[in-house]
Amino acid sequence: MDNLFGELRLGHLRLAPLGARRRTKVTASQAAAEYTGRWGWAVAVTGRAAGNAPASCRCGSARCAAPGLHPVPGCEGAVHTADAEGSVLFPTGRAFDVLDVPEQAGVQALVRLERMGTQVGPVLTAPTGRLQFLVAPGTARRLPDLLYRMGWDDAALDLACHGEGSYVAAPPTVLPGLGPVRWLRRPTRDNAGCPPEARLLLGTLAYACHRGRERTAEPAWMAS
Repeated sequence: MDNLFGELRLGHLRLAPLGARRRTKVTASQAAAEYTGRWGWAVAVTGRAAGNAPASCRCGSARCAAPGLHPVPGCEGAVHTADAEGSVLFPTGRAFDVLDVPEQAGVQALVRLERMGTQVGPVLTAPTGRLQFLVAPGTARRLPDLLYRMGWDDAALDLACHGEGSYVAAPPTVLPGLGPVRWLRRPTRDNAGCPPEARLLLGTLAYACHRGRERTAEPAWMAS
């Protein structure tokens, strides 16, 4: 039981402490106030989501980073400030875009980037099994060209980028039927206002995603 409240680990990386470890649990409104007041990020706070609702989203995106929580163009219901137990969303494309990769590939890439001394910005871990790297705004628009320049344009990569018009769920949001969104690498004074350029991370992330797909595609006798 003691380990439950200790530092949890994801691969070789230590997760940022859960809000539950604080004497007072952080609410959505308190987290939103920190994101806007301390880091200068735009946020949206929605009402409480149904705890057993499915993780699918009516936006139709298989890689949606805020399933069932964000407004959909052409549908009623705007993001608004609501109760303290609601969900916090980051509208991407403003202070930052978000590179979204499978958890295993993201962990491997993060370990390698930190060993190389690359300055990595804040990183989210979602209960959907994804890691989300905050990078400079405009990345989503430039992603095809960046991948082309790095020689990854023809590769089948499980890599997405959330930019203008998208939303990413932020801690302490709980995705319906899945679990909480958490920080793997918290924002700091050094990285919150100046997220890294995507080109510094993208090659390593793309390689890790590619290797992950290759291993998944291997016959069982080769993987054993």
